[in-house]
Amino acid sequence: MVTAGLMRIVYPCWKPSGEGESSSKDSNGRFDGLLWHKDFGNHANGEFSMAVVQANSLLEDHSQIESGPMGSLDNGPHGTFVGVYDGHGGPETARFVCNNLFKNIKKFTSHSQGMSADVIMKAFMATEEEFLSLVKELWREKPQIASVGACCLVGVICNGYLYTANAGDSRVVLGKLDNLDKTVKAIQLSSEHNASYESVREELRLKHPDDPHIVVLKQKVWRVKGLIQVSRSIGDAYLKKTEFNTSPLLAKFRLREPFHRPIMTAEPSISVQKIVPEDQFLIFASDGLWEHLSNQEAVDIVKTSSRHVRHFYFSSMIIFHDNIVTKI
Repeated sequence: MVTAGLMRIVYPCWKPSGEGESSSKDSNGRFDGLLWHKDFGNHANGEFSMAVVQANSLLEDHSQIESGPMGSLDNGPHGTFVGVYDGHGGPETARFVCNNLFKNIKKFTSHSQGMSADVIMKAFMATEEEFLSLVKELWREKPQIASVGACCLVGVICNGYLYTANAGDSRVVLGKLDNLDKTVKAIQLSSEHNASYESVREELRLKHPDDPHIVVLKQKVWRVKGLIQVSRSIGDAYLKKTEFNTSPLLAKFRLREPFHRPIMTAEPSISVQKIVPEDQFLIFASDGLWEHLSNQEAVDIVKTSSRHVRHFYFSSMIIFHDNIVTKI
């Protein structure tokens, strides 16, 4: 449901529709200006609703929910897949990931005959290689695609386990019931790859000991090579392959000195945990939410706005990034 608490967050980004336009409704959801929302639907582990607020003239972000077979065969493992893809520099990478990451999850799940952290890792890296191949193919006619990337946050619920994978500065938070005081506590499940964290800067310095400018403080913001805040993503080919850090790419993206190893990586941080009855809901969100809310504030909004909580695992889940909110 699009709650008052949620509208407080998205209202500054919610622009009215153009003159002469009117709210519309279709079988997949409802439009109110640039706000789109779907109140409730079903997936393998419960219900979901989704809302999209287009804050910019170009929507760079994508998200998806897939529910059913996790492999290519119907008799394989079943579950629910959630993806939040926070694009930057353009929409191409986020769109590509939305079209291909889950396909790769299904392919490697079938090869391995089951879901695992290794399956998710292979799917991320295969999607990265496929996108870099597309960049190479389009390099001469569309060189700016080398500067487009996407932070990718993924969740998979399968066989009683929750798998989370993150490449970038998005975050997943669990709302967990405390049986002692009956409150719902916020538990962060993922780590973020943003140069604003000292641990990320130290990781980059250890990987690039011969580069004193691997992280640069620019206008009071730490950036990788002075260009980008995140250290992991899919795409951003210009910081992974030196062949894309040259003309005809725009000069503002090109480094003065060549690099001998990738500056960024698509390798996600992955965690696996068993689902227990105290696990009430999940919040998958990009930095667009966490810039405004603490983990506990976000959990409190979900807790107070959800319908009657059912006694099965993950009857409620929220996905929120700069332009999209999904509640499961």
